[in-house]
Amino acid sequence: MKVKAWYVYLLLAGSVAGIGLWRARSVRGASKTSSAGWNRQAAAGYLDSREVWWQDWRVAQMDHGTICISCHTVVPYAMARPALRHELSETGMAAPEKIMMDNVEKRVSHWSEMVPFYSDAANGPGKTAEARATEAVLNAVMLASYDARQGHLRPITRTAFDAAWALQEETGDKAGAWQWQDFHLGPWEAGESGYQGAAMLMLELGNAPDGYASEPGVREHVERLEEYLRREYAAQPLMNQLYILWASPKVPGLLTQAEQKTLIEALQRLQQADGGWRLSSIDQKPRWDHSPEPQESDGMATALAVLAMEESGTSRHDATLKRGLEWLEQHQENNGDWRATSLNKKRNPKSDVGRFMSDAATAYAVLALEDAQSPTSN
Repeated sequence: MKVKAWYVYLLLAGSVAGIGLWRARSVRGASKTSSAGWNRQAAAGYLDSREVWWQDWRVAQMDHGTICISCHTVVPYAMARPALRHELSETGMAAPEKIMMDNVEKRVSHWSEMVPFYSDAANGPGKTAEARATEAVLNAVMLASYDARQGHLRPITRTAFDAAWALQEETGDKAGAWQWQDFHLGPWEAGESGYQGAAMLMLELGNAPDGYASEPGVREHVERLEEYLRREYAAQPLMNQLYILWASPKVPGLLTQAEQKTLIEALQRLQQADGGWRLSSIDQKPRWDHSPEPQESDGMATALAVLAMEESGTSRHDATLKRGLEWLEQHQENNGDWRATSLNKKRNPKSDVGRFMSDAATAYAVLALEDAQSPTSN
């Protein structure tokens, strides 16, 4: 069955996406044909091949023939892959992208039947609730991201939002937020990760079409979320604050001018000599295996910093932003990705698990570089 599924991928990806997955490795060594100095086709090939791997990985398999919605690979892929469509002259979703979206929609439409990825029985007290709430938020993020590009919020996306709102905390220190997966693994499954997830949902609410965020019955949830993000902003690591910077133009009052200025100044101070940023400077936690933290710039920190600055309205002539963009243009690997390593431990960067951070880095780099080419960019 696995062999048959892989064969179908090979056929579909060539015809639907215009980037046969059998070519994912052949882009290694390809010239950067884009006038902007980076290779879109190589980036698409990397992202597609990683999504295929994830969909086929035994550990990612879930109930009802569905697949885990991973924070590091699937969610960034969903947010970034459509950004490549126009420039690659694609007429529809890439094959793995379509399978991914069908998977998310299946889990949303049959939400009451779906089993959380983690459970109290297998993973410890509270993990069932954490997994349920985390997935509800991420499902809404992914579907809303797609609908924003189409200009209309579909019923399935409204259903996803309903599931998220039903699990939003109403009282206590986390009022406005959600219980979040916490295995002390940054940046997506740690104590501060719930804030990042909430900020991502706010980002998509700011982009949501049809005036969804202002609808009766929705607005109270949005206001509760805004209050939480404002209340907890100062206590967040810089990485989380960058998501607020990213979302702030679409959500008036989410970030004050003084806070934005302070955040941009922090990015200026932390920018490295080569124009990039490093993860350990924007999420300052020691690795739990006590291995040395990489000191070189990486794709994740740089792409997130650049993207947040662009989206916040920073001028494209800003020296800090220009140097960050130049770093991204110059540091795409031959196989299409931008490299980043784990915040938690030393991993083999060429292993499948060791590429998780590079998956997110590549998706964010695509968004940042496409944003820079947009005619509406400052």
